Amino acid sequence: MEGSSEKQPVRVTILSRPYTLLASGDPREIEEVAASVNELMLSIAAKAPNADSTRIAVLACLHLADKLRMLQSDLNRLKERVDRKSVEFAGLLDQAVAPAGERP
Repeated sequence: MEGSSEKQPVRVTILSRPYTLLASGDPREIEEVAASVNELMLSIAAKAPNADSTRIAVLACLHLADKLRMLQSDLNRLKERVDRKSVEFAGLLDQAVAPAGERP
């Protein structure tokens, strides 16, 4: 169904609860994401055995939001490095292709 925008049901289990999700992409990707969320929530539940599912879900969301924030920060730093290197390489290229009499 690649390239199709038709949604199909995907069954997953998170924190011992079954969910049916409608997905337009590859069902395996949805299953992998759900398995990752389930793993995180089970890990939190093991550390806080008296927490209810809502609290576990909120803690999982906070964990994922923090991870996203760190990854965005890393990506921004990498983009800045790429931009600096692009300017540096453009200068070197200009020097390399400039006629001999125009080189500094």
